[in-house]
Amino acid sequence: MFIGDIVGSPGRKAVAGLVPGLRARHGLDMVVANGENAAGGNGITPDTAAEIYAAGVDIITCGDHLWDQKEVGVLLDAEPRFVRPVNYPAGTPGQGSTVFEREGLPAVGVINAQGRTFMRGEMENPFRVVTDEVKRLAPRASVILVDFHAEATSEKIAMGRMLDGQASLVVGTHTHVQTADEKIYDGGTAFLCDAGFTGPHDGVIGRDWEPVLSRFLTSQPQRMTVAKGNVRLQGVIVEVDGATGRALSIERVDEPLAV
Repeated sequence: MFIGDIVGSPGRKAVAGLVPGLRARHGLDMVVANGENAAGGNGITPDTAAEIYAAGVDIITCGDHLWDQKEVGVLLDAEPRFVRPVNYPAGTPGQGSTVFEREGLPAVGVINAQGRTFMRGEMENPFRVVTDEVKRLAPRASVILVDFHAEATSEKIAMGRMLDGQASLVVGTHTHVQTADEKIYDGGTAFLCDAGFTGPHDGVIGRDWEPVLSRFLTSQPQRMTVAKGNVRLQGVIVEVDGATGRALSIERVDEPLAV
């Protein structure tokens, strides 16, 4: 299972409250989650990451809010289960991919990449970097998952098309709105343009709606507070043939947290 962007304390509560049951119900072998908004809605810290791991998440990916919390340096330097976008310039702390291994399961390569269209930051070309990273991991991992943290739908679909037959799953994050375009391409790659987000859905993509609206109306900065109600876990479950790396099924997840 891949879990869409975890937003603030409500998102972490959803992970803690729902992941154990989802693992048992679906017989999940591995859970990956995007945690870039886990700490107060902006960035991630060692403490918030520890909560997510304790709930049953195996690997945490990130995105353009990577640097929002100064404590992230601890994760980048010392946490092998934490992955930041692979297309940062050479010499950036941390790792852009990892290989998850557990006895009795095929090795799974996890790659995180960040888009460039309408996105902040000076990043290397994700298409070229991801191509090289897939080739590097393929001898070690029969299953490869790519979290493509990007704004533009076209950029995400193009990444999925490029990796068809090379990755088991290409899933988009960042826009926080779950799309209904799940599919398995002819080459065996499962794809979903955006996994959605895990957290409060009664605002605007996880934030209280009033300051967001005020910013649109006035063009003035506002303090974007995390919303509270209608907390949900969103993501996707994919079944993969461990020998070939081909996806066999893909199913969206949209699970409410009981009040």
